[in-house]
Amino acid sequence: MAFYLGIDFGTSGARGIVIDEAGGIQAQVRYPGKMLAAYQWNSALWSLLAEISEELRREIQAIAINGTSSTVLLCDAAGKPVDAPLFYNDGRGSVVLDQLKTVAPPNHTVLTATSSIAKLLWMSQQPFFAEAKYFMHQADWLAFLLHGKLGISDYHNALKLGYDVEEVKYPKWLEKLQIAIHLPQVLSPGTPIAEIRREVADEFHFRRDCLICAGTTDSIAAFLASGAKLPGEAVTSLGSTLVLKLLSRKRLEDARYGIYSHRLGDLWLTGGASNTGGAVLRKFFTDAELASLSSEIDAAKVSELDYYPLLQAGDRFPINDPHLAPRLEPRPDNPVEFLHGLLESIARIEAHGYELLQQMGADKLTFVYTAGGGAANDTWTGIRQRYLKVPVVSSVNTEAAYGTALLAMRGSN
Repeated sequence: MAFYLGIDFGTSGARGIVIDEAGGIQAQVRYPGKMLAAYQWNSALWSLLAEISEELRREIQAIAINGTSSTVLLCDAAGKPVDAPLFYNDGRGSVVLDQLKTVAPPNHTVLTATSSIAKLLWMSQQPFFAEAKYFMHQADWLAFLLHGKLGISDYHNALKLGYDVEEVKYPKWLEKLQIAIHLPQVLSPGTPIAEIRREVADEFHFRRDCLICAGTTDSIAAFLASGAKLPGEAVTSLGSTLVLKLLSRKRLEDARYGIYSHRLGDLWLTGGASNTGGAVLRKFFTDAELASLSSEIDAAKVSELDYYPLLQAGDRFPINDPHLAPRLEPRPDNPVEFLHGLLESIARIEAHGYELLQQMGADKLTFVYTAGGGAANDTWTGIRQRYLKVPVVSSVNTEAAYGTALLAMRGSN
């Protein structure tokens, strides 16, 4: 029997899922903890592979990897990182936005401090840039460790680099930036790139014809895993951050609100990503406290507390403002009330996001699947359903690694 491996590099660790030809899960492995340096990504990848049984590894036909959108790094000619990666929420690109605005079309997706091209432009002005040959996304570099070919990406990761996913090419305006670097060759997500490197195959006992496929971003992988298929269906990823994806017949792009669209066959995944989410909750509560305190909240009752929960200043969507201040006051003495206020406020931000997408012409919201750790919180689901006014359910499969395994299976067949 053939098996397929999907690997998810998220903000709180890495996961791997092996599926069979029918989509059944055969193995799940996990590498917990934040990985702030590329060498930690490297270690996590090898650890995940080692945790899968040798029996399964010998039958894996294809592998795909997803990473966090706009987590990027520069590499030398051998693929070695020349400096620390810049993560998805790194806003130092704000200092080059005025320069970017002189070449990019008005309200383009890339005109935000955290876009890949803003990060690249900032990096191009740093001393370490002289050593760099390739600009890569997290998923690109991890896949390179497996297939050995530098400078290959997918059009989901390349969207915030400025790649035109409608015309399927880099736009002319990018050339005006005159950045002396190899921009990645862009493939459709799931496209086979090459067979696994022989030394990796031999060390981990993979078959030598195991294909490494072009990857995707973590939130799109979560969408693929969800079961959503029809226009009007959406996926909210409630992980460290809040990511909305609404399947629509219309493509929306507007940097004023942090709205962008990914291509998904003949349809568009339109949405945005907010910096609010589970990371803020974990600042104040442990997982055990979140579970026990949530059970004391009446989801039908409206909290009077009006927060904008952020760990630090700045949000991307539905308010795109790198200086937006967190609002976490007043803080009641009762932790149940405080948590209720936080959950309610994040639900309001989610509802605002979907309302904005529909106002701009996306298909009417009909159904919301939920992925990420927040999907397991029934109280939060009840609060969100009150705001969204459509059915809200857990995704068919909540792990982004599962969606990436599906991508590997579809791409290799």
